[in-house]
This record gives sequence, structure tokens and C-alpha cells, in this order.
Amino acid sequence: MAKRKAKKVRRRVRKSAGAGKLPKEAVTLIVHLRARDGQELLLDAELRALVTPTRKEEGCLVYDLHRSADSAGAFLFHEVWATREAHTAHTRTDHFLRWNARKDALCADRASSFWKQIL
Repeated sequence: MAKRKAKKVRRRVRKSAGAGKLPKEAVTLIVHLRARDGQELLLDAELRALVTPTRKEEGCLVYDLHRSADSAGAFLFHEVWATREAHTAHTRTDHFLRWNARKDALCADRASSFWKQIL
């Protein structure tokens, strides 16, 4: 019987749908957004454009975009950052600054809050 070589699997931090215990300093950010009337498609496109570059950032553990199952113009970001400082660095990136300049024209309202994992 031929021996099979075990494949080495490189472990990396997942950038979406993270599970398990987070690092002690990690923070979760939940962001709710609702599009202005008639701006749903543009908001969708702007939010999608944030995902790929943000997932590549140092300290980004999870960055998932969701759309409401009940309202086409409502979106939610579920973000997990290794530290609060990592999130602060995110707010200085070109892609975030572009978003920040456009958000008021696209969003009727926004709400966000930081969370810490306890279990």
C-alpha cells in the first residue's frame, strides 16, 4: 500500500463568518444602514466595494456585509477587529475615506456599536 503524504494545511485567520473565542483585545462592530429612497442600488455598490480591501487590512478578523431579508434598502456590517486601534487605522484608509465622503448622500440613517465577546 502506498504511503500518502499528509498535505500541510496553512491556517489563516478567516475574514468572514469567524467562529470560536476571539483574542482578548478584539472588538466586534455592528453597523446598521438604511438607504435613502432611490439610493438602494448605489448604497449596495458602495458597501460591496468596501469588503475586499477591508478584509485585506491588518487586524481585520471578520468583515461581513448583510442585506435585510425584509427590506431591500437595509444593510448590516458585522465586523471583528483584533483591536480598537486596528479599526481606527481602517477609518484612515483610502477606501474608507471614499465611503465616508459619500455615506450621507446614500444613507437615510446609520447606527453602529462596539461589542466585546464574553463567551
